[in-house]
Amino acid sequence: MFLKFALDGEATTATGGNIWSTVLMIGSLVLVAVFFYFFILRPQKKQEKEANNMRNSLSVGDEITTIGGIIGKVVSIKEETCVIETAHERTKIRILKSAISRVDVKAEDAQD
Repeated sequence: MFLKFALDGEATTATGGNIWSTVLMIGSLVLVAVFFYFFILRPQKKQEKEANNMRNSLSVGDEITTIGGIIGKVVSIKEETCVIETAHERTKIRILKSAISRVDVKAEDAQD
């Protein structure tokens, strides 16, 4: 962007606009980027971290709810999957750990 000085001494761009309007526009873009980071990206990263910690701290006996709404008790755990037991017939289903929405009752709490 080429700058030239008008006869009155103000800095202007090559197209004749005021340099301060350009600075103001760039400043507002930076402000929007900062707002986007602090109010959208940062909370999302925190939420993902909490979900990963919850999935990594699963233990046998925990009662869980899947993303699809299936409720069951954890029977066994492997690296990426776990087996849950549902219903009165003790149906066993193998699911991905990433499909677990929340832990309803921890195994330690269920024993009390």
